[in-house]
Amino acid sequence: MTKTQLKKFKEMLLARREEIVKRAQQTLDEDMTLDANDLPDEMDLASSEYLQSFTFRLRGREKVFLDKIQKALEKIDEGTFGVCDECGEPISAKRLEARPETTLCIRCKEDQERVEKDFG
Repeated sequence: MTKTQLKKFKEMLLARREEIVKRAQQTLDEDMTLDANDLPDEMDLASSEYLQSFTFRLRGREKVFLDKIQKALEKIDEGTFGVCDECGEPISAKRLEARPETTLCIRCKEDQERVEKDFG
């Protein structure tokens, strides 16, 4: 992979990381407080609690995504970015453009998904 390609993927990963961190900060600033006095009845309170819980679950998934982004950035620094963790073959540029945090080539990912589908 060329230095230009690596730079492009690094910029993509850093931009994605920045966006996730920004949304997480927004959640902390705006969505962490739930005041029962602001909500007139139990249904409003329950609805607000549900939405808050849903938001926190989304942020939890984003934490996993942040870990994947960090690992991809480390691979760029180590010189192993774009190599499938499973088979050691290069990951296609098209796949990396769609999911620069990926660790598997399309063939290995499809195999993984088939196994997950078969075993639940």
